[in-house]
Amino acid sequence: MKRVKIVCIGSALQDVYLKDRDDFTTINMFGTSLFDRIELGAKVEIDKVYYSTGGGATNAAATFARQGHEAVFLGVVGRDSAGAAVIDKLDEEGVDTRYVKYTGRYGTGYAVILLAPSGERTILVYRGASNKYDLVDAASISEIQPDWAYLTTMAGDFGMLNKVFAECGKVGAKIMFNPGKNELEEPQKLKALLEDVDVLLVNKEEARKIVHGETLDELAAHLLNYVKVAIISDGENGSMASDGKSRVRAGVYEDVKSVDRTGAGDAFGSGFLSQWAKGKSLRDAVHFASANSTSVVMKIGAKDGILSEGAELHGMPIVETKLK
Repeated sequence: MKRVKIVCIGSALQDVYLKDRDDFTTINMFGTSLFDRIELGAKVEIDKVYYSTGGGATNAAATFARQGHEAVFLGVVGRDSAGAAVIDKLDEEGVDTRYVKYTGRYGTGYAVILLAPSGERTILVYRGASNKYDLVDAASISEIQPDWAYLTTMAGDFGMLNKVFAECGKVGAKIMFNPGKNELEEPQKLKALLEDVDVLLVNKEEARKIVHGETLDELAAHLLNYVKVAIISDGENGSMASDGKSRVRAGVYEDVKSVDRTGAGDAFGSGFLSQWAKGKSLRDAVHFASANSTSVVMKIGAKDGILSEGAELHGMPIVETKLK
């Protein structure tokens, strides 16, 4: 099976999960699920504390490494214990960390996650070094010589995005892009980048910020005017992917109890590319992406549930339609 080199560019964080039986239960108010009030000045007893690492780029890198690819992480961490935890985990996963930039000016990104029994969570996040993309050495992409670049949000830093895209163009690296809200807030700038994107991953609401359309079919068709492969996630309704030759509509891989939804989107996107880069079909890549995402939500932390190479998958609701 084909193995490739994939550079993952984006954030890295230390994650700390706080799990509680009573005070972190949710209530429904005005159609929205909220944590019940925690009184100011109160002391809340926590049942369990979990330490993990996160950030879209490090989560993706772990998937690629477990699937047998040569994974490289390109990002920024602080010179602190949280940064050491991030790097130690990547080293443990077999991810190349030689190109990481360290800074003493900012602390490593840090997230405190209040975990509800449903698996949903509220995240208190300090971005710190994780979004200081001006410190990332984009020129190192020419030294890395990747086959693919996997990019998550770069906090709306279009200057750095243009540099990264230009470096990828120099070495002929293909690009998969999962933009964040800061990029989506400037759709015209985002569209200017998309002509260089091979695979775009967005959810349904995000797709509507880029192109017109109501249904997944319409949105995917319009996105294909900009990119080679469009993937649109739609929560509990599953996902759709199209490369212009065929369209794959997938439901949910398995109806499981969600323990923690952190990293589910990263697992889906990186799961797709881990197979697509091997030359797998669109259908097989979506199938694995769905399975990887489902496996991740069954465990606390964004990395523990990531599937390893050779994992057996069961069937799922998925339909492929050949396009004229």
